[in-house]
Amino acid sequence: MNPCGNLVFFVLCLFPGVFSVFSLSLNGKWILSNSNGSLRLPAEVPGCVHSALQKQGYTQDLYFRFSDLTYRWIAFDNWTYTTTFTGAKAKVLLVLDGVDTVSSIWLNGISVGKTDNMFRRYEFPVGALLKDGGNVLNVSFLSPVLYAFERNKAHSAYSVPPACPPDVQKGECHVNFIRKEQRSFSWDWGPSFPSMGLWKGVRLEAFDALQLIQVSSVPLYDFSTSQWRVQVELLVDAVQETNVTVTLSLPELDSEQTFRTRFLPGKTKNSFTLAVNTVLDMQENVLWWPNGHGDQPFYSLTVRGFQDVSLILKTQSKVYFRTVELVQEPIAGSPGLSFYFRINRKPIFLKGSNWIPAHSFQDQVTPAVLTNLLQSAVDANMNTLRVWGGGVYEQDLFYSICDELGIMVWQDFMFACAMYPTDDDFLETVREEVVQQVQRLKSHPSVIIWSGNNENEAALATNWFDIPALQTPTYLKDYVTLYVDNIRAIVQKEDQSRPFLVSSPTNGAESEQEGWVAANPYDPRYGDTHFYSYVPDCWDWRAFPRTRFASEYGFQSWPSFSTLQPVSIKEDWSYDSRFTSHRQHHQDGNQQMLQQAALHFNLPNSTDPLKRYTDTLYITQVMQAQCVKAQTEFYRRSQSELIQGKGHTMGALYWQLNDIWQAPSWSSIEFGGKWKMLHYFAQNFFAAVLPVAFEDDNTLFIYAVSDLNHNLTLRAVVTVYSWTDLDPVCTLESDPLLVRAGSAATVFQQPVEALLAGCGHCTRLTCVLTFHLEDDSGQQGPTNHHFLCPPKDAQGLQRPEVTVQEDETGHTVTVRSASVAPFVWLDVGNVPGRFSSNGFLMVSRNRTVSFNAWRPTSVAELSGSLTVTSLMDVY
Repeated sequence: MNPCGNLVFFVLCLFPGVFSVFSLSLNGKWILSNSNGSLRLPAEVPGCVHSALQKQGYTQDLYFRFSDLTYRWIAFDNWTYTTTFTGAKAKVLLVLDGVDTVSSIWLNGISVGKTDNMFRRYEFPVGALLKDGGNVLNVSFLSPVLYAFERNKAHSAYSVPPACPPDVQKGECHVNFIRKEQRSFSWDWGPSFPSMGLWKGVRLEAFDALQLIQVSSVPLYDFSTSQWRVQVELLVDAVQETNVTVTLSLPELDSEQTFRTRFLPGKTKNSFTLAVNTVLDMQENVLWWPNGHGDQPFYSLTVRGFQDVSLILKTQSKVYFRTVELVQEPIAGSPGLSFYFRINRKPIFLKGSNWIPAHSFQDQVTPAVLTNLLQSAVDANMNTLRVWGGGVYEQDLFYSICDELGIMVWQDFMFACAMYPTDDDFLETVREEVVQQVQRLKSHPSVIIWSGNNENEAALATNWFDIPALQTPTYLKDYVTLYVDNIRAIVQKEDQSRPFLVSSPTNGAESEQEGWVAANPYDPRYGDTHFYSYVPDCWDWRAFPRTRFASEYGFQSWPSFSTLQPVSIKEDWSYDSRFTSHRQHHQDGNQQMLQQAALHFNLPNSTDPLKRYTDTLYITQVMQAQCVKAQTEFYRRSQSELIQGKGHTMGALYWQLNDIWQAPSWSSIEFGGKWKMLHYFAQNFFAAVLPVAFEDDNTLFIYAVSDLNHNLTLRAVVTVYSWTDLDPVCTLESDPLLVRAGSAATVFQQPVEALLAGCGHCTRLTCVLTFHLEDDSGQQGPTNHHFLCPPKDAQGLQRPEVTVQEDETGHTVTVRSASVAPFVWLDVGNVPGRFSSNGFLMVSRNRTVSFNAWRPTSVAELSGSLTVTSLMDVY
């Protein structure tokens, strides 16, 4: 006999015979209908209207060609989700973990409540409304586009810009008036799909006395006593006042404490502090470390609750120990302040990228998609991702994977590139959003900082929206009200374990001194910077700001033909096609890519239209990879330098990691997970030990950059090649030099003319350099390259005889070349997987790379799909 009673409700029975908690999932099949009843179809929950329509055949692939315009009508209609269920009467809550976005909820024809925020969990008491037989639940959605329009119209006192996105984005207006994914109304890298639906789970929770809603555990370290303690919070919903004895234990650390407490009626938060008896030294491997700096161990926290002698509550969760500090201190001999992160008291250079939503429809972001993207970040030696403020607070699995892989998360709150209203109802829903998200995420060690918004300080300071000077104080007041008086205040109350920034970019502490909006939030002597410029030569390091921390920068490229082909047709396969123009949501973006590429490369000119198109896709990826490489290497070598008060750079997060659809963007990973050339380059330019070359005043400098925890003694080895020959012209070697842990140091310096004069007949136009670092045990870090002239001006650069031999015992490819070949690119079309190396400079007669297939793949399939392209192949 089941001690928990009704099997319909039974999912979890925590304490049979005393208290019982039942959960009935309402996920699965619902009925979806539009406002006039002309459409009625099955729909999955979690899910959204767009996904349901596509699955049932009412639309074709929503990413195919111009579908974002073709199916614009979906977001202008109102939609209703309906389900029927049976269940027992008790104290019952209807719990909706994620509602996108504006809805009215009805149970058995009676109004239960309303929602207006995609980022909140909603709970409604419904026990009195349940019937013994079938119960009918309706969730009716308003068009988010029309709702935003009406909210803007009602805000008549003054405008809240921007009204609409730029025309090139083909989007919808007034997204800042609705608390939903801001990019869903369009962005400069994504389509306009204002989604609607139950994007997270729906369930009934029934309980006799109490239920545990959430447990959070935040380790806190006392630097003065070198002692750890764990702050544990239990969010409990109780029917009546209940006296409880709570025992917290960390058996692996020989720590246990018991507390007497009282759960009050309704939803309450009870806080406890568990002292850790075992000494956890900051240098030991018992702490959580970022990728590349140590392991990510966790400990099991057990929480038990007793009423008298009866066990009424028991749960387990993971606890990770780590400290995080954002250091903003004066720098000797420099105006401004430092800006860097210390993890477990160790300064860490943050290497990584920016994360955007992985799909327009969140129900299609599967565990496999998340795992592949996050593992790809780690495999490119990243240790940080910034969850950007125009998307969503990611699902729990995202943060759990980041915990396990050692990926630090810079977490924005979901406000981006806009001013926002500060009406009472808007602030009220934002406050609940912030409380819920902080409580949900603060147990994750991967989250190292909260940031209030994306670029809104900069928007105000530099007047993106042409606000008249007399009206500026109104918007400044709204800014401080929203981000400082509300969001910051809540975060500091809810979470004392990590820092909070009001915006990004920001001058940080200096912005605070200037009333939270600095005169120049892009000042490189403070805080973090975002930097984009597509006109100057991206190979010239002088074009980049020598900043304390670069949290956004980048260049666009197009994805591969194999990624574009499924969502296009033959007439689209031209760089001048309507499809190509439609997919580009950044003003003049297609032209900017070619203009930047033309500075160093001859543009593709094949008479075959398809080849010219695919060659152009390739050249945009070459351009992007070289540009971001140059900028990232500049930031990494600047970590130990201070020049005219600028430098000490301690972070490089390029824009952006992933794509939301098949289109041009700044990403290094295409929609579907395929690595662009940039991501292969990132494997090297984010390596723990990296050689970096640059020229200044016709002198070649090579720096050794090290993220390691120990000092190294390194020498630079420079090899000079003629473009026409794979035998080196000459090799130079520097004297060994001490390179301290976590620093960058010059290990080689020589005028280029003197270097070439010592290498026989080499000139800038006829030769190219490779270089690497060595110690007494051998090579440390990757081999890098340095072009002495733009490749388009190179003399003797030939179309190499590149042949391929495949190993039938596994997925390995041997590339053979008769001369130096730049940017050798292996592509296997739509076969999912990635190569161990790609986009490389070929300076050997043979090079073998492996292919990691993501599904069963035969040698024959791989061979039939494989193509090899080098730079001369596109001319």
